[in-house]
Amino acid sequence: MKLNVKTEHEVAAKRLAELGNGTRLAIIRYLVNEGAEGVPVGQVQKALGVPPSTLSHHIARLVSVGLLRQERDSRTLYCHAEISAIDAVVSYIRTACLCAEAV
Repeated sequence: MKLNVKTEHEVAAKRLAELGNGTRLAIIRYLVNEGAEGVPVGQVQKALGVPPSTLSHHIARLVSVGLLRQERDSRTLYCHAEISAIDAVVSYIRTACLCAEAV
């Protein structure tokens, strides 16, 4: 589904706002570097040293804008970076925000 320009702008703005927080950006960076198979929430918490309730808050914000998804496997909750959503934000910046000479 192709988004119209206004919707695309609004989605990009919301995603960029969430990535503007240092902890949320660190979560995404960690998940991207760990790979597509996902990472247990506990591993993210230990790696970043974020208290569990704080991590839960940040993960919920990233899920709400589609930058992260979670899936449960038995008793383990895995986090996955949504690479296509991250790519869409980068693409939006390249195409909508930068002049042709800068690209």
